Amino acid sequence: MRLARLLRHALATHWRTRLLFPSATQDAIQEAIRQAERAHDGQIRFAIETALTPLHVWHGVGARARAIEVFATLRVWDTERNNGVLVYVLLADRSVEIIADRGFRDRVDAAEWEAVCRVMESHFRERHFKSGAVAGVEAVGKLISRHYPTGSAGGATAEGGAGRAGSAGTPGSELPDRPALL
Repeated sequence: MRLARLLRHALATHWRTRLLFPSATQDAIQEAIRQAERAHDGQIRFAIETALTPLHVWHGVGARARAIEVFATLRVWDTERNNGVLVYVLLADRSVEIIADRGFRDRVDAAEWEAVCRVMESHFRERHFKSGAVAGVEAVGKLISRHYPTGSAGGATAEGGAGRAGSAGTPGSELPDRPALL
C-alpha cells in the first residue's frame, strides 16, 4: 500500500493540477470566496496540493495531517477572531479536508465539515472540479455565516486597521481569496 501511494504521488505532476484547476477555475473559486465572505465575517482559504513529498508519503502522513500543516503554513490560524477555515485538496490522494480554527470549536460539528468534503469529492470523481470547488466554498460560507454573520466582528475592516487586505483586495479580508497552488 505504501509503495503504491508513493508511486501515485511521485507520478502526480503540477501540469495536471493546472489542467484540472486552470486559471478560469481558480478565478471561479476566488469569486466564490469573495461572495461567501460578503455574507459573514469569517475567513476562507482554499489550497490545492498536487502531491506530498516522498518523505511525507513514506512516513504515512495523510491528507488530514498535511492539511493541518498547510493551515499553519498559510497562517489561516492568524485571523483576528480565530475564524479562519482552510479547504484543502490533495489531488494525488483524491482527498478533501477542511480545517477550521478554534473559533468554530463547539459551534460546527465535525460531521458538517465532513459532509462538505464528501460533496466536493463527489463532484471531483465526476471530473467537475470547478463546480465541486465552488459548491464547497458556498457550503463552507453557509456554515460560517451561522456563527459569524456580517457585522458580527464589531466593524473590523482593512481600513480600520483590524484586518489585512487579502491578495484579492477584498475589503476586510484577512486572507488571500486566490487559491494557493502547492
